[in-house]
Formats: sequence, structure tokens, C-alpha cells
Amino acid sequence: MTHALAAAPAARTGRDSIGLLRLYRAELRWIFRRPRTLAVLGLLALIPIVIGVALTLVDPSEANGGNGGGGDGALLASAMNNGFILPVAALTMTLALLLPLASAMAGADAIAGEAAHGTLRGWLIAPVGRGKLLAIKAFGVATVSVIAVLAMTFTGFVTGLIISGTDSMFTLTGSTLSVWDALGRLLVVALWITLQLWAVGAVALAISSFTEHPMLVVASVLAGTIVFTILGFLDAVSWLHPFLLNKDWAQAPAAVLMDPLDLSMLGEGALRAACYVVIGLSIAYSRLTTRDG
Repeated sequence: MTHALAAAPAARTGRDSIGLLRLYRAELRWIFRRPRTLAVLGLLALIPIVIGVALTLVDPSEANGGNGGGGDGALLASAMNNGFILPVAALTMTLALLLPLASAMAGADAIAGEAAHGTLRGWLIAPVGRGKLLAIKAFGVATVSVIAVLAMTFTGFVTGLIISGTDSMFTLTGSTLSVWDALGRLLVVALWITLQLWAVGAVALAISSFTEHPMLVVASVLAGTIVFTILGFLDAVSWLHPFLLNKDWAQAPAAVLMDPLDLSMLGEGALRAACYVVIGLSIAYSRLTTRDG
């Protein structure tokens, strides 16, 4: 009798996990049946290839003769004949707008999009807890973010190897890296950028839970990103800078290009993004628990 009572909670936990996995698979099928999702992911995967091909057509003397344009321009100039810097440069450039767009679209479609199509009401009246519903939606948005970053990292790294060869793995400080060392550093950047996109997706889910208009969610998230960028340039609000999600987006990924490796900026950005994830999902959960349809 005691063994039966002890086995009952374990059986319920097993059934819940199976049910959650089944719902997650259904959510992924729904996500990747959307043509716009596949189009955005495909375009993101092509960006490193386009950058790599374009860099092969640039005269090295012209690229190094000027000031490099500063910021992304200098990073792109360093990516010439360097298979290690190319994927980092591509990820850093797209982190300003295009990668957040992918997460914002996924977050907008997750709740506001289903509300617009009338399918969200079915979720809300079904015997599915609101917490489980939010978890499924959050996992779906996170999956899109992971695939977007990994696709760009993979195509960027392969493009760099094809164009420059395996002997082109150099840091900005001149150190030579093995292919596996370069892959390890790229993985660090990919994980960090993925966490930033999870934060964007959490904010999108929070906004999405208040509206039935997906485009409003996307516009709000992208407008917020632009406003945060502008605020980051204003010294008058320097006290606000540590709280801006995109504070180190332009500089932090380049930390892996230095030797010795300094992860302090990446750690600070990861902690900031984790706070945004918690706040965004908390707001979304609070709204879903009071929403009828």
C-alpha cells in the first residue's frame, strides 16, 4: 500500500512530463509551419555567407587604408582572411536588429498571433494550466532563438573555413587558435547571444499577452531596442545605462576575440538578460492567469 501511494506522484509526474513534451512538439510544428519563421531563419543563415563572399571581393589595401568605419566596420575589416572573426562579426551586426526581430516575431505569434486567429481561447479553456501554457510558449520562442543563432554560427564558421582555410584562426591580439579553440569561443558567444534573445522573447511574450495584434508586439519590441540604443549614447542618463538590455551588445561579443579571454562583460550582460527573462515571463504569467480569451 505504501509503495502504491509513493508510486502515484511519480506516475503523475511522468504523465505530466510526457504531456508537456507532446504539447511542445505540437507547438514546434505550429511554429515551423509559418512561412515567415522559415524565411527569417533562412535569411539569417545566409547573412554570414553574403558577408564572407563580399569580403573576398574587397581590396585589402582599401579596407585597411581608411579608419575601418569604427565599430562594426572595424570588425568586418578584421574578418578579412580570418575565419574565426567572420561569424562573430556577423552575429554582432545582426544582434543590433535582425536577431531580436526573429525572437520578437516568435513571441508575438506565440500569444497575440493565436489570439488573433482565435486558437488561444482553445488553450485557455482546455485542461492545461496557465503556467504550463506559458512554459510551452516560452520554450517555443527559445527554440527559435537557438536555431537562429546556431544557424548563423554554423554558416559563418563554415564560410570562414572555406574562404580562409583552417590556418586563419587568429584573435585580434595576434594569437593563433586551433579549430577546436575557435569553436569553443564561438560557442561562448552563441550561448551569450542566445540568452540575450531569450530576454527579448520574454519581453515580447509579456507584451503579446496584452494584445491580439502581433505586429504591435514586434513594433513595440523593435522600438524599445532603438530607444535603448539612443539612451545608451546619452550621458545625461548614464545612471540608466546598467539597466539597458542592449548596453553591451556591440562590444561584449568581441571579448572572445581577445587573448587573454576576459568574460567579465559577458557575465554582466548575461545577468542583465536573465533578469529581463524573469521579469518578462512573470508579467506574461500574471496576465495569462487573469485572461479569459
